[in-house]
Amino acid sequence: MSEQASRNAIALLELSSIAKGIEAADFMLKAADVELLMSRSICSGKYMVLVRGDVAACHSSLNAGIETGKECVAGATLIPNLHEEIFPAISQSALIDKVEALGILEGFNVAALIEAADAAVKAAEVRLVEIRLAMALGGKAFAVLTGHVAAVRAAVEAGKAVLGDQGLLTNWAVIPSPKEDLVKELLGGRLI
Repeated sequence: MSEQASRNAIALLELSSIAKGIEAADFMLKAADVELLMSRSICSGKYMVLVRGDVAACHSSLNAGIETGKECVAGATLIPNLHEEIFPAISQSALIDKVEALGILEGFNVAALIEAADAAVKAAEVRLVEIRLAMALGGKAFAVLTGHVAAVRAAVEAGKAVLGDQGLLTNWAVIPSPKEDLVKELLGGRLI
């Protein structure tokens, strides 16, 4: 198993205080061998910390963040066994060589959306284009994926099921043949 494959878990901590969020991020990074994926203020005045590592490291890191954040902790989640495509999609560094159909999943919760995107990419032969988390989204999140129309439909259905089961599905779409201008706008410079 490669080092990256063994580091397929994430720990997500959401806090109601920006100051405590920054402090908790520092404690999380010092507590275990984890990689910082995101540490920033998000909509509605909260702060989000997202780290990657193996399950044990993420667990230790998350516990350190919870202990530091105490009464400011708004949510804490550990998600193991994520598909490798999740990580470049979160960092918006996924390089896509071809866009066919587009699928979009939109959810009310960051952790649930990551779980839905993971289910989608595991359910069908699709590529994750991006996962956008809570920034300028009112705390919501969305994922964009691409592939053949049938695969995109199957992937979106899998993601919808995850979000729907948790009561956190905002909306979704499948676009069979997106216009080139839309694709360029969504991908920025990541279309190779």
